[in-house]
Amino acid sequence: MTNFKKYGLWAVMILTALGFLAGGAGKLMGVPMMHKSFELLGLPVAMGYFIGVCEIAGAIGIFIKRLSSLAAAGLAIIMVGAMYFHLNFEPQGFPFAAALFIFSIIIFFAHKKDSILFSNKQSDQLS
Repeated sequence: MTNFKKYGLWAVMILTALGFLAGGAGKLMGVPMMHKSFELLGLPVAMGYFIGVCEIAGAIGIFIKRLSSLAAAGLAIIMVGAMYFHLNFEPQGFPFAAALFIFSIIIFFAHKKDSILFSNKQSDQLS
């Protein structure tokens, strides 16, 4: 991996982590704006807290080599829901959700080879 790619990936990971840490913290602190989306979608209040925990866990997980790809996949799934919400209720937030989705996909593919799910070491042990 070239230095440009390596530092670019680190920048993407840091931006992604900051975005999810901020969103997750807001949900866990019970910020009304952060829970409005769940209410509008007809989901229970507890779902907002659950997603907040998942966002913080994913933000930490993308920095753990063996978990990075799995964490990024989970964050991408969360962003699919966020993009759906923004398209239907608050279109101005869609670009941010889409950016976090794309960043999560980049992280997933960049670290897929090191993942506990896709590692060659694991498949070698199973053979």
